[in-house]
Amino acid sequence: MSSSSSSSRLSLTLFLALSLLLHRSQGEIVCEDLQTDVCAFAIASSGKRCLLENYEAKIGGGVVYQCRTSEVVVGTMAEYIETDQCVSACGVDRNTVGISSDALLEPQSTARLCSPACYQNCPNIIELYFNLAAGEGVFLPDLCERQRSNPRRVMSELLSSGAARAPVSGEAANMVAPASSPAPAPLF
Repeated sequence: MSSSSSSSRLSLTLFLALSLLLHRSQGEIVCEDLQTDVCAFAIASSGKRCLLENYEAKIGGGVVYQCRTSEVVVGTMAEYIETDQCVSACGVDRNTVGISSDALLEPQSTARLCSPACYQNCPNIIELYFNLAAGEGVFLPDLCERQRSNPRRVMSELLSSGAARAPVSGEAANMVAPASSPAPAPLF
């Protein structure tokens, strides 16, 4: 009985190992295995977005890029690497580090995202920016509709809504007191 039990265990172990290898060879997308030039806008087999990260190399001090799995789950897609056609049509950059809504503040970027070539044909990129816009309190379909009718007004509305904060001007940044200055006394 002992030899048949160990034989069964060996068979089961062999079966599981081959199943995992076969699954990997059948096109499973793992963000950490992707080349950096296809990482941004890719979706892993798990349904999570891949993102490009950078960090300083321990040896040599240069910047190193690596593809990582984010915690952002895409509900409608998995195992997807964005096409060059959509990257071009939507005006996004495969070298984008992280995930950010900054592109929504640039009129040219918003125009490209809202163009029919992108908006109607690139559901992965649109889904990403739909959620990024929602995080800023903006409904992307409304933004695109306003973009088509009056692009200048859209940017002023977006900036004035408080959904996106304008960067601090250089003059205001220079008004910060040096760290060695004592703090002012509270007023009573």
